[in-house]
Amino acid sequence: MSESTHLGSQLVNLCSVLLLLSCFAVVAQRRLSACVDLFALQSFFLATTAALVAFLTGHRHIYLAAALTVVVKVIVLPRILRKVIERLNVSRELVMNINIPAGLLICGGLVVVAFFITQPIIPLGYLLTRDSLAIALAIILIGFFTMIARKKAVTQMVGFLVMENGVFLGTTAAAYGMPLIVELGVFFDVLVAGLIAGIYTHRLQDAFDSVDTSELTALKE
Repeated sequence: MSESTHLGSQLVNLCSVLLLLSCFAVVAQRRLSACVDLFALQSFFLATTAALVAFLTGHRHIYLAAALTVVVKVIVLPRILRKVIERLNVSRELVMNINIPAGLLICGGLVVVAFFITQPIIPLGYLLTRDSLAIALAIILIGFFTMIARKKAVTQMVGFLVMENGVFLGTTAAAYGMPLIVELGVFFDVLVAGLIAGIYTHRLQDAFDSVDTSELTALKE
């Protein structure tokens, strides 16, 4: 491996670590707008990672995926979520299913689990980005945990998007990206999911005067 390739691989791993740290920052936040901003920052790190992988491997279609990540996840979706927060006039999440200190401890445990699961697989790989596989799995687990730990629809949506970022990082690290048509379909699905989440949140506010999804249990009665 040449020195430039080794340096590029280290930069990919650094961006992956920044992606993981942004997950912890989301879990530690109560302000909804800050969660959205952190998601946008995480998506920027993801786009940077994809661009580095494209440069290192010569797979040019990954450049398009990186550009779509910036447009959809750094610009469009955060803007949609910010408008939802402004219209609902809900700035903070005061009540959670799991409090922040316990949530951070659980996330730390999830990272350990992710590295334990992928440890037997990593030495078998030859990819430059193989060290990012464990981080990708950790991000997926933390995103799923965020959806469980939070009650507000907006932060649950952020958790879902964080999971999708983890999946994208995993496919980039394991297979140098997906076929172009699949990537386009995924980004379209994510954009539609963001629009549906905005509509769903407004309907939840109109029906229950709250964006707390636990209010939906009243429908069982």
